[in-house]
Amino acid sequence: MHFSLPHAIEILSRTPATLISLLAGLSEPWIKNNEDPETWSPYDVVGHLIHGERTDWVPRLKIILELGESRPFDPFDRFAQFEASQGKSLSELLETFATLRRQNLATLKQLNLTDEHFKLKGTHPDFGPVTLGQLLATWVVHDLDHISQTARVMAKQYLDEVGPWVSYLSILRSK
Repeated sequence: MHFSLPHAIEILSRTPATLISLLAGLSEPWIKNNEDPETWSPYDVVGHLIHGERTDWVPRLKIILELGESRPFDPFDRFAQFEASQGKSLSELLETFATLRRQNLATLKQLNLTDEHFKLKGTHPDFGPVTLGQLLATWVVHDLDHISQTARVMAKQYLDEVGPWVSYLSILRSK
């Protein structure tokens, strides 16, 4: 499937509701546990998505449109959520994420991007030249990756409880 902004928006617009449906009102063991000390809980994932809404996707899109490759993107702190989310409830984080996503999608739609825009390049601090289309496609896959991660982390809370069915449950064998 080739990148299409309408197709991308179909996923990007659903991510907040998907996470709200999956996580809102759950008890702490579901939202605060992780797979191991080096992984993120569902709570951490939502905080990470908030940080991305504030500092990654739209800011980088604007750099490409305004400055092209002349100014590299600011590095993205993949762990900023650990400090930024402290003291906040999951409910607060989910609402913040939904609000920021609505605002970012409104900005994205107002830009009236065309296929020619998707070919424009920016400079990623690690990868070098990247296109606007690649950035937007990555935003979509990033959402799907973290939805998958959230479901996997939650499923693994019952890893030892499913007994022999573990051999049928691929989500419990992946990382």
